[in-house]
Amino acid sequence: MNEVYLMLMVSRPNFAIVGCGKIAPRHAAEAVRHGRLVAVCDIIKERADVLAQQFSATPYYNLVDLLSNEKEIEIVSVCTPNGLHAEHCIQSLTAGSHVLCEKPLCISTSDAKKMIKTASECQKKLFVVKSTRYNPALAELKKIIDADKLGRLHSFQLNCFWNRPAEYYRDTWKGKLSLDGGTLYTQFSHYIDALLWLFGDVKAVSGFRKNMTHKNIIEFEDSGVVAIEMENGMLGGVNWSVNTFQQNMEVSLAIIAEKGNIRIGGEYMNKIEYQLLDGAKFKLPETGTANDYGFYKGSMSNHDKVYKNMIKALEDDNHPFTNATDGLKTVETIERIYNSVSLS
Repeated sequence: MNEVYLMLMVSRPNFAIVGCGKIAPRHAAEAVRHGRLVAVCDIIKERADVLAQQFSATPYYNLVDLLSNEKEIEIVSVCTPNGLHAEHCIQSLTAGSHVLCEKPLCISTSDAKKMIKTASECQKKLFVVKSTRYNPALAELKKIIDADKLGRLHSFQLNCFWNRPAEYYRDTWKGKLSLDGGTLYTQFSHYIDALLWLFGDVKAVSGFRKNMTHKNIIEFEDSGVVAIEMENGMLGGVNWSVNTFQQNMEVSLAIIAEKGNIRIGGEYMNKIEYQLLDGAKFKLPETGTANDYGFYKGSMSNHDKVYKNMIKALEDDNHPFTNATDGLKTVETIERIYNSVSLS
């Protein structure tokens, strides 16, 4: 172990947060639980000031200034718009900090590879938030698949149906291609990651995507459907939309396999909706709640587990935790879907 790891084991690490939007308070609460939140940064002065005051941190309005003035930061949590993740992660790694990047890792494969290369050259760790992996239903499903209790996996259907009205995109970076990247990046990258985590890599993709109700509001699709062949031979489909009426409808995953069928669903993949298995019943542990942002909800909030496991991963290289390679796979897959399926 190097000196940074030893320090983390015997003391509480110093954190900084760049990007003080809606998800930042989740990170701040966990940072002060596991260490000390030294500084926060946002180009919108009021946001940085509010978060800094709430958590007794120093506010900055430029990441370069933060990294130049705060020399004792062990971990930077990057919570800025998707299209700025690469720049801000690389700056933080180069300054000598480990990095926890909010999902998605970035919005291009080339940027993801640059981030990974920088982390390696700086001998720092680059993690990405994959909080949905801690959803109780999904975690249990992963266990039974890994234990081969379903036998050969034949097919799947992933449905991601949420509500994102015009108000959600007003006066924000969301909806802009260069900063957002697309619906699969901002709303549903957690669930693309879930497919890869459960079933392995994608072999082939075809499908359709359209902007049906958000014309002149967003620069990409609000709905899509793709057929996917996985490298393991599974066939499946992914349907996504942010057009559901008034509120989120569901995120569900159905699996047809040699020894059983399972469907997990609910608003954010938190319920068992169907099961017929050759053996013991699939049991759902206590479930959590979604990230609630007022007039809309996001995915299940598991940042407590993200931070707990990140600290363990910094202390132990063998502790399983989502790193930049996992993030790269998700970015590659979404980029592949977008490159294979034209916007009509």
